Amino acid sequence: MSGVLDRRRLIQGSASLAALGLAGCAAAKAPPSVLVPQLAPIRASLDRLFDITVCLRPFRAQGPRLDTEQVNGKLVVHNYGHGGSGWSLSWGSATIAVRKAMQASPKEIAVIGCGALGLTSAIVAQGAGAQVTIYARDMLPDTRSARATGSWTPTSRIALESAVAPEFPALWEEMARISFKTYRRYLGLPGNPVEWTDRYYLADAARPEHAAKPVVPAPLAFADYTSRIRDIQPMAEDLPPDSTPFPVPNVRRTSLMQFNIADYGHTLMSDFLAAGGKFVRAEFASLGDVSRLKEKVVINCPGYGARALCKDESVVPVRGQIGWLIPQPEVNYGLYYDGVSVLSRRDGIVVQVLEGGDMRGYNDTNETADRAESEDAVRTIARLYERFGVAPA
Repeated sequence: MSGVLDRRRLIQGSASLAALGLAGCAAAKAPPSVLVPQLAPIRASLDRLFDITVCLRPFRAQGPRLDTEQVNGKLVVHNYGHGGSGWSLSWGSATIAVRKAMQASPKEIAVIGCGALGLTSAIVAQGAGAQVTIYARDMLPDTRSARATGSWTPTSRIALESAVAPEFPALWEEMARISFKTYRRYLGLPGNPVEWTDRYYLADAARPEHAAKPVVPAPLAFADYTSRIRDIQPMAEDLPPDSTPFPVPNVRRTSLMQFNIADYGHTLMSDFLAAGGKFVRAEFASLGDVSRLKEKVVINCPGYGARALCKDESVVPVRGQIGWLIPQPEVNYGLYYDGVSVLSRRDGIVVQVLEGGDMRGYNDTNETADRAESEDAVRTIARLYERFGVAPA
């Protein structure tokens, strides 16, 4: 087979109709929104599995910590505990944290942590007129943030419905909208640090909705506020049978933003340094160590490290593992099939087991890579493409 997925039952005559922008409409009697481009196959083979990474997401039942306190004469603004929504909510959360920090009218601000929340907080603080120094043990490539999937998922393990304050849903919406708007600045830049891609949810089950949430019901009721941003969050659509090349009876499609973290993180760090920011390698045994900093205002963004740094046992780890396949520039989509999620990024193709839902990895502190888990995930995707008659290359 050539470099694209093909299927004999795919819409007949689509090539001639494409010239008129009608492919998939007249032939399949479906609205134009279901048009599906040709999709290059993912080369899912174990010899292309070049890395496995593990991260611990910092979940708090109450939602992110964004309060302030005085510590050894310093104003400390906390900004951590975003679960699986750290990158997605980073700009909005940073805006709220900096707003509180600037109430003291500081000329200088210290930021603890150089992950998603630390970098964005530093850049927002620069925009507010402060001189900013980031203090951290690691720069972004060595942080847990660098091991994230890289999808726009603003409600992923953000809180428990039963534990949040009444005002939290509105606060979450503010963070989501600010972040979404800010990400528009990074669309279309060289290297595609942020871009939109299609995602396909594939199911052999009778009901396609099983594909969107195909896992065992979670014993915890995680909050989901997606309905509050329906005007900016694309809805998933069910695609008619035979309108796609996928050999399954039920296919749903949506479009989501993704963050190509290698390039996006480099862009953020470059922007921070170009604006006069400084990075100082430092470690903190406890929050009281902020006393040695020259800045009077500190934005605290340690991610999961807050559990030890702040003695905050409300931070619960949620383990996540990613297997990395060699990048394929021709693959520009993601999919979910049989408990496995795949996302093509510029720095590699992410293959991740999601079976078990939001409870998968909950309260698991193990950061050791499980190669068998990633190999099984790759085999699952390989079996999908074998149904097309495409063998792993």
